Amino acid sequence: MKESPPIAFRRNLRLIDSTALVAGSMIGSGIFIVSADMSRQLGSPGWLLVAWLITGVMTLIAALSYGELAGMMPKAGGQYVYLREAYNPLTGFLYGWTLFLVIQTGTIAAVAMAFAKFTGVLIPWVSEKNIWLDMGIIKFNTVHIIAISSLIILTWINTRGIKTGKVVQNTFTLTKVFLLFVFIVAGLIIFKGNGASALNREIFWDAATMNENGLLESLTGFALLAVIGTSMVGSLFSSDAWNNITFTAGEIINPKRNIPLSLFFGTLIVTVIYVLVNLVYMNTLPLRGEQAASGVFEQGMQFATNDRLGTASMTMILGESAAVVMAILVMISTFGCNNGLILSGARVYYAMAQDGLFFKSTGRLNRFGVPSISLYVQCIWACLLCLSGTYSNLLDYVIFSVLIFYIMTIIAVFVLRRKQPDAKRPYKAIGYPVLPALYVIAALFIMIVLLIYKPLYTWPGLIIVCVGFPVYYLWKRNKTKHLQ
Repeated sequence: MKESPPIAFRRNLRLIDSTALVAGSMIGSGIFIVSADMSRQLGSPGWLLVAWLITGVMTLIAALSYGELAGMMPKAGGQYVYLREAYNPLTGFLYGWTLFLVIQTGTIAAVAMAFAKFTGVLIPWVSEKNIWLDMGIIKFNTVHIIAISSLIILTWINTRGIKTGKVVQNTFTLTKVFLLFVFIVAGLIIFKGNGASALNREIFWDAATMNENGLLESLTGFALLAVIGTSMVGSLFSSDAWNNITFTAGEIINPKRNIPLSLFFGTLIVTVIYVLVNLVYMNTLPLRGEQAASGVFEQGMQFATNDRLGTASMTMILGESAAVVMAILVMISTFGCNNGLILSGARVYYAMAQDGLFFKSTGRLNRFGVPSISLYVQCIWACLLCLSGTYSNLLDYVIFSVLIFYIMTIIAVFVLRRKQPDAKRPYKAIGYPVLPALYVIAALFIMIVLLIYKPLYTWPGLIIVCVGFPVYYLWKRNKTKHLQ
C-alpha cells in the first residue's frame, strides 16, 4: 500500500497578505489609549510626537534588520529560529518560553478583553459588573464570555487552513486601515477647529511631567530623555507584533523576498498612521487638561475618560455618537489584530516541538496544513490569562524582556555575518552596521532607564525569562529519556 506524503505547510501568503499580517497584528487598541498616559508623562505635544517618531524609526530599523535574517532562514518559527542558529538552542527556547507564557498569549488576552469591553459600549449586557459566576479569586463576567468566545472562534477559523486565516486578516486589516484613514481626514482636514491646536502650539516644546500630587514639573536635559524612554513603554507595545510575520515563513510564497518587503511596508504604513492619529488628537483636544473637569475638551488628552483618547477625539468631531463609532472601530481593529497574533504565534510552538522543546503534539500539522494542536494550546492559556485578570500587568512586566530578545536578534545579524560569512543573503540589512547598532544603543538606553526609574517593568520580566532555564533542562532531560 502506497504511503500518503507527510502533511507540510502550504505556501499561500503573497506580499499583500504578508503586509496585511504585519500591519494588522500591530494595530490593536493601543493607539486609541496609550497617548493619554504618555501625555501625562511628557506634557508637551512636540515631545509626544518625538516619542512616537523614535518608536517608529526603531521599529523600521529592527524590521529592516530582521529582513536579512528572514532571507537567510525562511523557516517556520522565525525569530525563535534566528536566535537558535545565532546563539544556541537554549537562547531560542528562552524566547519561545517567554513568548508562550506572556508575550504572545498575554497580548492576545489583553486584546480580547479590549474587544469585549468595547462591545459593551454597543451591548450593555456585556459588562464587568454582570457577574455570572463568582469563585472568589475569579469572577466570571459577561466581558469574559465575549473575550473567550472571540478567542475560540478565531482559533477555530485558523485551524481550517492558512487560506481561511488570511481572508479574515486581509478583510479586517483593510477595513481598519480605511476607517483610520477616514478618521485622519476628518480630524485634520474636515474638522474646523476648536482652539485646541492653538493651545498646543503655545506649549509645543514645553515638556512637563505630572507628579504624584497632580502638579506639573518642567523637564530638561537627562530628566527629559529619561521620561521619553519610560513613556515609550506605551508606544513600543502599540507598535509591537511586527515580527510575527517571520513566524509564518513556511507559508509565505517566495519568503526570501516577501518577508523583508512586508516587514518594511507594514511597519512604515503603521508608523505613518500612528503619527497622523496623534496629530488628530492634538488638532481636536488640548494636550493638557484638568482631571476634575467634566467636559471632554477641558479634560484634554491627559485626562480623557478611562484614557479612551480616541473616543474623546471622535467626540470633538462627531459629537455624542462618537462612543458608538469608536467602539465599532476598536472592535474591528482588535478582532483583526488577534487573528494575526493567533495565526502566527502557534508556528513558534510548532518549531519548538520539532526541536523537542515543547509538547510533541504541537509539532504536528492537521489535514489543512496548520498546527491545530498548537493553536488550541495557545488558546487555552490565553483564555486562562483572561480569567486571571493579570494579562495587563504581565504585559507591563515583559517590556524589558521583549527588548532583550529584540536586541539579541539584531545582534544576531552581526554574529551570523561572522559565523556564516558565505551564507546566501538575498537581502542585506539597510545601513549595516550603523542602523542596527543605533537600534541596539537606543533599546539599551530605554532598558537602563526602565531599570532605574521603573523597576517594576524590569524584574518580573527577567524572572519569567530566568524560570525558563530549569524548564529547558527538564525538557532536554525528558527528550533524552525518550531517545534511550
